[in-house]
Amino acid sequence: MELPFLQHVGARLVDKADGASVVALLIQPHHRNSSGLVHGGVPFTLADTAMGAALYSTLGPEERCATIEIKISYFRPITDGELVCRSRIVHRGRNTASLEAALTVGDTLVASATGTFAIVPRKAP
Repeated sequence: MELPFLQHVGARLVDKADGASVVALLIQPHHRNSSGLVHGGVPFTLADTAMGAALYSTLGPEERCATIEIKISYFRPITDGELVCRSRIVHRGRNTASLEAALTVGDTLVASATGTFAIVPRKAP
């Protein structure tokens, strides 16, 4: 599956199945803010994408999903390396799902996120 937005930011979907996913990104100079650290939007983008991919792996052909809200907590600054986001469904109902994501660089937890996603019918073309 081609994901143009992930290609744009330089990330890749490593795995998605059974309500879980892994998204990774090798930090590049354009991911940094004016302080030389990775911009907070980068881990946020990976968390949103990974949680959506985890949920997407459970959707039927007549369903799609959309982010309702995400809360992210940053624990350590990110300077370089590969940022990896592992996500999983915590609870899935008929119309919404709750997910969590852990973001690491190597063995270091740098951020975590929780999110709520809507599950909605796919509209006919």
